Amino acid sequence: MNLKKIITIASVVLMSGLLIYGGILANQVFSKNTKFSQSEVFVFVPTGSTYEDVKKILEPFVENMNRFEMVADKRSYPENVKPGRFLFKQGMNSYELVKAMRSNVPVKLAFNNQERLENFAGRVSSQIEPDSLLLLKTFKDSIFLKENGFTEENVFVMFIANTYEVYWNITAEKFRDKMIKEYRNFWNKERIAKAEKQGLTPVEATILASIVHKESVKKDERPRIAGVYLNRLRLEMPLQADPTVIYAIKKKDNDFDQVIKRVFYNDLFLNSPYNTYKVTGLPPGPIAMPDITALDAVLNPEKHDFIYFCASVDRFGYHEFAATLDEHNKNAKKYSDWINSQGVTR
Repeated sequence: MNLKKIITIASVVLMSGLLIYGGILANQVFSKNTKFSQSEVFVFVPTGSTYEDVKKILEPFVENMNRFEMVADKRSYPENVKPGRFLFKQGMNSYELVKAMRSNVPVKLAFNNQERLENFAGRVSSQIEPDSLLLLKTFKDSIFLKENGFTEENVFVMFIANTYEVYWNITAEKFRDKMIKEYRNFWNKERIAKAEKQGLTPVEATILASIVHKESVKKDERPRIAGVYLNRLRLEMPLQADPTVIYAIKKKDNDFDQVIKRVFYNDLFLNSPYNTYKVTGLPPGPIAMPDITALDAVLNPEKHDFIYFCASVDRFGYHEFAATLDEHNKNAKKYSDWINSQGVTR
């Protein structure tokens, strides 16, 4: 067999081998390599994770880890592990999985209707990496509070109920910094001017809005309620807001899970800076996270002469308003008789 023939045969064998290897490689790279039934799943890689940590995290979702590792090695992923939230779609191949592990997907973080800072920290920690204790510590940092004019009692006003886009692995400090930026954006010159027109600072307006928020779920009624409280503040009357008494009771009992549907006469004497039956003016901090409609109600209150209001028995969820104590006492008796007939004891 001459040399030319030997070279030809060798070339054919080599090409065949390369084709076979190429086919195997293509199968490794581009064939389906997921094993979850959902259409898509999110994979979470904590801060500080190593490549070995990542492989353990991915095992429940990847059908063949050897195929994944081969592609990961070729694409230098083991040296470039990143923390975050990553999206896997059913049927992805190894190449797509590795590519997905380089794309941190933001979280649509939503919060509203939280009663206090501790509840808020728990809600947020369920959506991002930092835990609630770290978040609380960061929110209450004395230097941060001093620099931004907050106290531990009122720093809760900083968080405007809304939906925000953040990365899952955002640090507690960066999350706090984003929230103070959003707070400043919300309190623009126009809103600050409206608050000043009512004789309030942004912090005071938010505290009052938290009371308005708790008084009524009826958004169309909130400007009228805000008007009542602003009238009382101008007259230097106690706000006498039942939601502040409920908050004071929960705070005293250290039990914010209890449900209180009724405030009794004896409750009005509870010694607490949050009891606006005993303390004139606003409480030291918000009693809830007001939504934007409650904030807007305080900034754009209804102008009227009403000083009193109580729950309506004819229009459930709404209130009856009065400009005189005699008129209010009639409304209050009507409501008291009704609630007694319902057997509500707390």
